Amino acid sequence: MKMVLVSAVALVDVEGRVLLAQRPEGKSMAGLWEFPGGKVETGETPEAALIRELQEELGIGTWQSCLAPLTFASHSYDDFHLLMPLFICRKWEGVPQAREGQVLKWVRGRELRNYPMPAADVPLIPLLRDWI
Repeated sequence: MKMVLVSAVALVDVEGRVLLAQRPEGKSMAGLWEFPGGKVETGETPEAALIRELQEELGIGTWQSCLAPLTFASHSYDDFHLLMPLFICRKWEGVPQAREGQVLKWVRGRELRNYPMPAADVPLIPLLRDWI
């Protein structure tokens, strides 16, 4: 089974809300909500991938020193196995904007379960909710 390494981040604003992005139509798992991030390219660290993905997807900048590792997901889908480190970030430059057709929403920790997420993301919710 193919292994896919994806790096994700819980952006936490000054009010303690987490940014979720809804996968747009035409992508796999369209309509589900997820933490921003993306695939780690060859030769890239998970942190470097997040910095790149946040710029591309949301138009914001951050630094490796602002990405704190929290936990990870390891989940087998039908055609691949996902390994996904989840980082926390409370400091960035710019205002997150949907640059790739996704819908963005700031969500309180206690409300995260109200948003349908990919199976790999669901076990991350209790730990993240307790942390923020």
